[in-house]
Amino acid sequence: MDDRDRRAVAGRKAAPAAEAVAAVGAAVTAEAVDEGLDARLVVERGAFRLDVRLRVAPGEVVALLGPNGAGKTTALRALAGLTGLTGGRLLLDGAALDGLPPEARPVGVVFQDYLLFPHLSALDNVAFGPRCQGVSKARARARAAEWLLRLGLADHAGTKPRRLSGGQAQRVALARALATRPRLLLLDEPLAALDARTRLEVRAQLRRHLAEFEAVAVLVTHDPLDAMVLADRLVVVEDGRVVQEGAPSDIARHPRSDYIARLVGLNLYRGESDGHVVRLDAGPSLTTTEVLTGPVFVAFPPSAVTLHRDRPTGTSARNLWRCEVAGLETHRDQIRADLSGELPLAADLTTAAAAELDLHPGAEVWAAVKATQTHAYPV
Repeated sequence: MDDRDRRAVAGRKAAPAAEAVAAVGAAVTAEAVDEGLDARLVVERGAFRLDVRLRVAPGEVVALLGPNGAGKTTALRALAGLTGLTGGRLLLDGAALDGLPPEARPVGVVFQDYLLFPHLSALDNVAFGPRCQGVSKARARARAAEWLLRLGLADHAGTKPRRLSGGQAQRVALARALATRPRLLLLDEPLAALDARTRLEVRAQLRRHLAEFEAVAVLVTHDPLDAMVLADRLVVVEDGRVVQEGAPSDIARHPRSDYIARLVGLNLYRGESDGHVVRLDAGPSLTTTEVLTGPVFVAFPPSAVTLHRDRPTGTSARNLWRCEVAGLETHRDQIRADLSGELPLAADLTTAAAAELDLHPGAEVWAAVKATQTHAYPV
């Protein structure tokens, strides 16, 4: 989103915007309908088609998660009114937003790189939104001061954006979005511009502020940790469609696509189960502790894999495959081995273990996994 997007969302035409927002509120009151977001976002651009259904209750934080090009940003722009819908519908608190310009929507946006006005102080950046809604200068500045105080930035009210730290700029951007009293808060990769150390602190602060937000919040990110920490529910989008949604813990335990499995750090396979044995689509069989029949997924973490240069004897592992090291990389404080062969998989081991095994690309190894460390669940 660029500077024009920022101005469009904040509101360029104060009077029409205020009238439109009031009309939306009146419609909601008159119809006495359910609150929250009820949307089906259909956007077609050339060969790409986005078709995403979103239902979000007030007070709920939903994260749109997916790889680059999945359609997350397109969905966010459609919610903000910056991209028109090809089809579907967009209801907020029972009122249709379809066709309303960005400045007429009760929507606040926190942009990826914040897009603060460089010539305005933190206070005036926050007051900009209310001013565009027709609020007097004095009242807008008073509301802005209140939000800066709530976000711990009262001492920086007169500071220009260039003199703010990354974390401070992020909180000013959040205050600016909240000062318009939105019924829908959109956050576009809100932590992406921060360094790792600042990100940890700001993530915790943002989670606290989102927990206090009483309306609908939709977060767009490709970072699984941001999504897991900040959101109550995840909606995973791939190639313009929803492939899985649910609580973070459920998705982490039951991934249903290779992208999600990689995201949460699991080896994932699909196959046909008959009792404890699963015949994988990839070829070999795998033994699990669950007793299932029919199509299943089987998952296990890379840490569950043990590697041996020679075929092990006397091991209690029920699953054993001959593999070849395709690549090695540092993963946190361990070495992650990318293995090809009978069953492609990832294995984590210590640096000392990798050195003792003399692992290198092309090295032949045996990979073993105990049945008790696998998890099978129906497709």
